[in-house]
Amino acid sequence: MGDGKLADQYFDAAIDLLRRVRDEDAEPIAAAGNLLADTVAAGGRLFAFGAGHSSLAAQDIVYRAGGLALMNLLTVPGVVGVDVMPATLGSALERVDGLASAVLESSPLREGDVLVIISLSGRNALPVEMASKARELGVHVIGVTSVAYATETTSRHVSGTYLKDHCDIVLDSRIPVGDAELTLDNVPAPFAPASTVVTTALLQAVLATAAGSLAERGIEPPLLRSGNVDGGLEWNSKVMQQYGDRIFYRH
Repeated sequence: MGDGKLADQYFDAAIDLLRRVRDEDAEPIAAAGNLLADTVAAGGRLFAFGAGHSSLAAQDIVYRAGGLALMNLLTVPGVVGVDVMPATLGSALERVDGLASAVLESSPLREGDVLVIISLSGRNALPVEMASKARELGVHVIGVTSVAYATETTSRHVSGTYLKDHCDIVLDSRIPVGDAELTLDNVPAPFAPASTVVTTALLQAVLATAAGSLAERGIEPPLLRSGNVDGGLEWNSKVMQQYGDRIFYRH
């Protein structure tokens, strides 16, 4: 089988997943977008968190041209990316009880804010505890996960629950357990993950919904522009000045 054929198969698999998410998640996407708009309109703040490769989707909606300026990254040292050495430490930290509580207690999150938590499996202690404790603080939680893991794997949280069980809104990425779309007879492991493609698209759809919802209310969405177009830097400076009390990545 040629490389081109495998590439085509991967694109087809990713497109099929995107279509499923578009068609089957339309209601929670709309609800999540409206929740973000409600929070912005009420003076609240927006945060996103993901561990490991799930952090890529969180980072994609923070300080992004065309994105909401008020979306902030909630970071947990050691789990945001594969820059930590050894890389396996990040995975180990996801299974540590109590870490999420410590992070939330020292974060700027407050009642009425929104926290988007991204975890493909939703089974590890960190995202489960993050969602549970955030809701106890009065924070609205949007979970982005593959619900399939809840029926095909065992929770690693002491409660036996998953991320999906502690969210106001659940966005199901529909990614199959194992996150690999392709197989070959002469390759012993499945390969070609699609979770990043689908999850980032899912979240961008939510943010697009939020921007439209704000505009329908007569509120100009606090959007950033590319710094590589004329006037972009000046535009962004104005937005950050206007909403500086709700933007934390600039400090």
